[in-house]
Amino acid sequence: MWRRRERERRLDWRFLRVMTCWLALVLIGTGALGVGWAAAGGTKPQHVETTDAADRAPAAHGTHDDHAEAAHGTASHGADHHGAHADLGPILPLWSCIPFACMLLSIALVPLLAGEFWHHHFGKISAFWAASLGIPFLVAFKGAALYEILHIIIADYVPFIILIWSLYTVSGGILLKGRLRGTPLVNSTMLLVGTVLASWMGTTGAAMLLIRPFLRANNYRKQRTFMVVFFIFLVANIGGSLTPLGDPPLFLGFLHGVSFFWTFKLMPHMLTMVVLLLVIYFALDTYFFRKESARPPEAEAGGTRLALEGTYNFIFLFGVVVAVLLSGVIDWGDVNLFGIHRAIADWVRDGFLILMGVFSLAATPGRIRDDNDFTWFPIIEVAYLFIGIFITMIPCLLILKAGADGALAGLINAVRQPTHYFWVTGTLSSFLDNAPTYLTFFNTALGRFYPGMAEPEAVSLLMSENDLYLKAVSAGAVFFGACSYIGNAPNFMVRSIAEEAGTPMPSFFGYILKYALVFLVPAFVLISFLFF
Repeated sequence: MWRRRERERRLDWRFLRVMTCWLALVLIGTGALGVGWAAAGGTKPQHVETTDAADRAPAAHGTHDDHAEAAHGTASHGADHHGAHADLGPILPLWSCIPFACMLLSIALVPLLAGEFWHHHFGKISAFWAASLGIPFLVAFKGAALYEILHIIIADYVPFIILIWSLYTVSGGILLKGRLRGTPLVNSTMLLVGTVLASWMGTTGAAMLLIRPFLRANNYRKQRTFMVVFFIFLVANIGGSLTPLGDPPLFLGFLHGVSFFWTFKLMPHMLTMVVLLLVIYFALDTYFFRKESARPPEAEAGGTRLALEGTYNFIFLFGVVVAVLLSGVIDWGDVNLFGIHRAIADWVRDGFLILMGVFSLAATPGRIRDDNDFTWFPIIEVAYLFIGIFITMIPCLLILKAGADGALAGLINAVRQPTHYFWVTGTLSSFLDNAPTYLTFFNTALGRFYPGMAEPEAVSLLMSENDLYLKAVSAGAVFFGACSYIGNAPNFMVRSIAEEAGTPMPSFFGYILKYALVFLVPAFVLISFLFF
């Protein structure tokens, strides 16, 4: 045992030294490129005046919630009323996205190649890739780069983490006790209930509320991985497509003039996906249930009746949902922090969410959280990894928001038909933040059909005359978030909670190759054929 630990310790240090050397090479190389570019008189960032309409479209993150309902308020009031600032999107090359790709590869491969090292040092790996982008970015673009980094931290990352933390904390104080056992029928019912709840309390809220009871009900089953994957598909993503409360892109559309109940027009698309995936799930669960000869443990089969403890946490949960909604529609002005303008309503919302979490911690007996197997590791893992994801994602988002003026101009100009909007918006939403992706193609559609028209009138006409395009953008942004662990904020949280509870989960690429490509992509093809 001692020798094995010693080998693992040496492997950790060897791996750390390799990464340190690589960091030095990355910083020296990219820094030299940035300085050389500036010294050679390369293209300078253009200074542009932001309009109020543009101000109301920041990169609302929530990795990718729910990526986050934090994006709800941020998208509304995290307005960058900063006057003139450097517009980097049109001049950034595609290779500036390399650190983001490496961050994703690290999440995918390091746990497989050096699992012990990853478990102890994933925060350092995240910091490594954040630095590999941030330092040369600052060297090359100075104040403009500093603004983008501060903006994504203050206006996007901090609200995202606060929202995720509050929902995780509050839901961890709600304990379902009793003899609920995971049969195919019970599991399918729980997935259906979670899918319905997701449109009204957000995909993050529904996922955090139900994942522990779902895991506990199936703790006697051998094959549990596919159950959690389908939970991510339905509860953490597709279920959020009916109202602006469900997913950040739809809330962003609501803030830009899409009526609250317009998203009910996505009902046929959502029902098709839900019915198809639930039928597949029920068939898989039934097959494994019979193959395992699975039966609930006798001691638990005659246990206590179902009962909820910590029900007062539903008050705090309701407070979180209402705070997110109100922060998007109340205008109390804004304040400046380090040059980043954020609405007062956003700060108030964030403070209120922290208060809800603190109240939950104070009101809930420790026994309930212990019985819920509640720990802080999942939220710590998400916080550490997503700071790296958010920072390395900056060039990708700037290029995307540059539209036809950026490095992805060819792709954006090629988007013409509703099916194009569905697949391109969706594919980008699988790995980037789905809120700014939604907004990019939402604005692309407005500009194509109603150039020069004021936004309120243009959005009204888009909803009535060309609603097929708006449906395609909306469905793509929400549905495709299920395609990867970073496609939506609750995806990674659910995975982390499941692994901590003893359920083996597929790797980053394993999730995509074994499940998303097998079950989701064929369903998307059907949606595209039927509706677009």
